[in-house]
Amino acid sequence: MSNTVFSEILSGLYDNQVIPYLGPGAVFDAKSKLTQEPMPADSNSLILAMNGGKPMAPKLMYEFPRAAMNQELKRGRNYVSQFLDKTYGQIQYTRASMHDWLKEWRPKYVVDVNRDTQLQDSYADEEHTLIIGVARIVATAFRFKIFHYDGSNYFEIPQEQVDRNLPILFKPMGTPKPESNYIASDADYVDYITELMGGFAIPDFLKDYRKGKKYLLLGLPLNRDSERMVMSDITYGADEHRGWFLRKNPTDKEKRFSAKMGFELINADCQDFLQSVQASAVAA
Repeated sequence: MSNTVFSEILSGLYDNQVIPYLGPGAVFDAKSKLTQEPMPADSNSLILAMNGGKPMAPKLMYEFPRAAMNQELKRGRNYVSQFLDKTYGQIQYTRASMHDWLKEWRPKYVVDVNRDTQLQDSYADEEHTLIIGVARIVATAFRFKIFHYDGSNYFEIPQEQVDRNLPILFKPMGTPKPESNYIASDADYVDYITELMGGFAIPDFLKDYRKGKKYLLLGLPLNRDSERMVMSDITYGADEHRGWFLRKNPTDKEKRFSAKMGFELINADCQDFLQSVQASAVAA
């Protein structure tokens, strides 16, 4: 990562013109406090955790939504939710370095496609707005819930009541807190992405706020359709130079897709990025 690009990214982040977009690699060093096992976040580790540590059939190992759909059909939708509740709501993990860094400067807006609660924990001592993705509900066309955090508790609110001065935490794939909601199986993704493309999965105030912004994709693989489609729509309305895609040894498919979307590819991972941040802090 050249110093010029790095300083441009950091300056944009601290000015809230570049939005951190967190994928599974952002929690690369979070471990279970009890077993020291890494937090399952990427597709492969989630499938193994859901299946008692054993691989599933190759076609199901392709990506987590497919494996989750298989389990949902066999055992019911609650089975997958309960697995995610246990994984992210009951097991205690060490803090991820990326989240410690984010906690230091509290961005105005963060997108986090992981389902853990570490981002929420970082803002636990200040008011904020939490947006959670939901799927397959019949009462409304909207595919989100909005919660106001008053410094101690979450309360669901309509989008008209959102205080636009507060930080926005967007958890499109869900979280166990303050209530359990997840986008997990193929059926969830199909429903959510359909409404995302139709404009019903992002509140109006966020559509306004995100216009012309850039994004820093941190720890987000772009080799599967579900991640790509969600990211494309969440970053809709971005600057023509949409931002930066951090990825070590990207596939040809990822290179083509990121270029087509307007992302500048940086051959680095979250660990490299954090080391650069720390080096620049020491130099300053």
